Amino acid sequence: MTTTLLTGYEPFDDYTTNPSQRIAERLDGETISGAEVIGEVLPVQFEHTNDLLYDLIDEHDPGIVISLGLAPGRAAINIERIGININSATGVPDNTGTKPVNERIASTGPDAHFATLPVPEIVQDLTDASIPARVSNTAGTHLCNNALYSVREYAKRNSLNIDSGFVHLPHSPELAVESSTEPTSGGSVPASMPLEMQTDAVQRSISLTVDHH
Repeated sequence: MTTTLLTGYEPFDDYTTNPSQRIAERLDGETISGAEVIGEVLPVQFEHTNDLLYDLIDEHDPGIVISLGLAPGRAAINIERIGININSATGVPDNTGTKPVNERIASTGPDAHFATLPVPEIVQDLTDASIPARVSNTAGTHLCNNALYSVREYAKRNSLNIDSGFVHLPHSPELAVESSTEPTSGGSVPASMPLEMQTDAVQRSISLTVDHH
């Protein structure tokens, strides 16, 4: 039976919650399309996150690794196509205050790795189910991009038969309210999506990847 490692991130910056954490915890222990889901929450720390992710891969020997993260300002589920070999956190530091700038993730690795999830097919399935979704060609340069790139690099270096990729999530409604700016006087409220819909999108992404794998 294929095992799916599903990772989310703890809250970061000024956020008190993170939908990626909540979904990873919610789906932990579930079976989706015959695949056992192991949900884990990673720290927002450049120094330690990769080692923890590699340890989880070694421990659970998953056939699929799907990482989740919050993308403030995005209005849809974003299925990432590519991760680049750069850490650069000039806007938002990690939870230890670390702010790498233009640092390579893997000194001898290629400039980029493509996700091996069925990216367009997942987006098509989600939009067919009336879940706003899109293919994204940039995962940024923070820890979300790092996870996408690093898992592909780890699989390549260790000859692991792993399909992996990254899914960026919008604000949940409560997080959007928390992040709003003077809404009673005509301020702004970020785009959001109900957590139940986001969870459905992740479940569908896992199911299609299991079929693809």
